[in-house]
Amino acid sequence: MSSEIKKYDVAIVGAGISGTSLLYTLSNYTNINKIVLIEKNREVALVNSHKNSNSQTLHFGDIETNYTLEKAEKVDRAASMVRNFLLKNDLQQQSYSKYNKMVLAVGREETEELRNRYQQFKQLFPKLKLIEREEIQAIEPNILTGRDPGEDVNALFTDEGYTIDFQKLSELFLEQSRSQPEKTIDLMMGTKVKKIEKDGDIYHIETEGEAIAAKVVAVMAGAHSLLLAKSLGYGKDFALLSVAGNFYLAPGVLNGKVYTMQLKKIPFAAIHGDPEVRDRSQTRFGPTAKAILMLERGNYATVAEYFQTAGLSLAAFQSFFKILSDPAIWRYMLRNLVYDIPAIGKALFLQEVRKIVPSIKFKQLKFAKGYGGIRPQIVNLKTKTLDLGEAKIIGDRILFNITPSPGASTCLQNAECDAEKIVYFLGQDCAFDRYKFLQDLEIESDRSAIVSL
Repeated sequence: MSSEIKKYDVAIVGAGISGTSLLYTLSNYTNINKIVLIEKNREVALVNSHKNSNSQTLHFGDIETNYTLEKAEKVDRAASMVRNFLLKNDLQQQSYSKYNKMVLAVGREETEELRNRYQQFKQLFPKLKLIEREEIQAIEPNILTGRDPGEDVNALFTDEGYTIDFQKLSELFLEQSRSQPEKTIDLMMGTKVKKIEKDGDIYHIETEGEAIAAKVVAVMAGAHSLLLAKSLGYGKDFALLSVAGNFYLAPGVLNGKVYTMQLKKIPFAAIHGDPEVRDRSQTRFGPTAKAILMLERGNYATVAEYFQTAGLSLAAFQSFFKILSDPAIWRYMLRNLVYDIPAIGKALFLQEVRKIVPSIKFKQLKFAKGYGGIRPQIVNLKTKTLDLGEAKIIGDRILFNITPSPGASTCLQNAECDAEKIVYFLGQDCAFDRYKFLQDLEIESDRSAIVSL
């Protein structure tokens, strides 16, 4: 390790979609002059932000039936930031494709529920339409081919569907972050953080290479964020349920995104079909969901780290037992384990896909090898429950983001909030031009324009 310590105002750990969006925000809209981005991989966004590791979806809350109206309003604002950034900065559509999308209801109970939902949501989403069988047939004919003509079906539909390659978007954030010649924006790729220690008002970051010192640290390392938080004494009442999602591929049987109604009591995403972000001829179905004892999919070195996030405490065992012994969740997780069994799993998953495309054949569906990431769900060891949604831990001049779905869709809004907090940490000489940030993203501001201490 080099004996020279490099000093920065802010160190960002993790170069996925969360870390790169924060770097973009700090470099373009604050007067912070020295920032370092530290990433253990050689390229940005190779873990959960990679296009093969997530469902490539920009979530607005219009067709996600597990969202309440209140949550949908918040997610819509956040996703609009990402959409507007892409429309303004990715004119060649290198990182996204636009499709129509719908949520499909099947059966009397679901169709009635969807009609009621439409009445609640139509003002928030004026482009959202409630469509019946004939319109579904015109837009997505394979949904009705082979379906019982007497079966009740309807859908909520909009043409505002975006499929995102979040790795490409991360690269775009990085490119625009480094376009500020008056600032020092350093990248440390292929550099793993071994330890973070606080000494007075300075954090020392030990890596496998150079020594780093920073006034403020933002840890944007997904599931590893909790591990680093615990090493500094934060997040003691939290553990992680690492939920891995797999996908299946089929020839292009859908023209756009088709979601299904959320299963009641199941906190994980319902099965949906999506055209591949840059290949309309392939439809991706999933995700499945199973609990695994890793912080990073396919990286067995993270098994020991997984247990460090919870410890072998009584509270941890009680929490996981309570969550996984719920009959609905237990049946769901058991079924999803079967999906991994060759032939049998595929045949079982085919039943789920046929809720969307009744005529799809066994031979058309193939397991998407190498696809799927991890959604780190927070387990609250005090309440012994899952804390759904994005998780953030704020410490003394340090913050930790643990961002399960829809973390990528809300990356710029998270960056906005984190930028405000970082400016506060750095004190009165530091400012965040929030007005310009929102103006560039064509988002109305309802708070003060310049954030400073």
